[in-house]
Amino acid sequence: MIFDPLFWLLASVGVVALGLSKGGFAGAGMIATPLLSLVMPPLQAAALLLPVQIVQDILSMWMFRRTYSAWNLKVMLPGAFIGVGAAWLLAAHVSDNFIRLMLGIVSIAFVLHAWLAPAPAGGRRPPSAWAGLFWGSCAAFTSAMCQAGNPPFQVFVLRQNLDKLTYVGTFVMFFGVVNALKVVPYFALGQFSAPNFTATLMLIPLATAANYFGVWLVKRTPTVLFYRIAHVLVFIVSLELIRAGIVGLWGR
Repeated sequence: MIFDPLFWLLASVGVVALGLSKGGFAGAGMIATPLLSLVMPPLQAAALLLPVQIVQDILSMWMFRRTYSAWNLKVMLPGAFIGVGAAWLLAAHVSDNFIRLMLGIVSIAFVLHAWLAPAPAGGRRPPSAWAGLFWGSCAAFTSAMCQAGNPPFQVFVLRQNLDKLTYVGTFVMFFGVVNALKVVPYFALGQFSAPNFTATLMLIPLATAANYFGVWLVKRTPTVLFYRIAHVLVFIVSLELIRAGIVGLWGR
């Protein structure tokens, strides 16, 4: 059992952020693991939150079971298996900070292009299946390595201008599968412990309430405003990834 009041404060904030993320405001949940990392090792923090995320995934997948892009899942999910497998194999050889830095730079470039580039005269070109495989792999890899899978997913899917609920449903389904795939590597790394599991059980009621609130909020947010918020969240998270990567690589 964990008795540290600071842990419970940070864990509660992180779980609410995860609920908003599972509800559709992708990017909000990326603060959860860094917050808990202030009071415990990052991998332990990620393992503690993973069962909470899986419970939220199940709820969200049920809520959005009829609104998702089957084509996007078809081309991205094979990449998810590749990405999680690669993270498992390379975890001891690839720097998390280098991944954060590169991911932040790519994501910033995506958002700036979305904001500044003029729309093509003939409309947007449909994405390719190979691009979906690539970005699906990147999203799963960075999710498993440093809990930062949202930006690669958004680089591929946000540009398609899907219906708001279709976008959210696709996000929920994709990361529901990715989080399930991460269970085996986390077990292999010995990160599931009795204190972690007890804390997880105590956080699940708050996680469930936050999940429903996130879905309620997304459904009442106008589509144009929703996409503006999504881009801003990616931009803010990308800046934090770049900061964390630079500090980790050269700040010590």
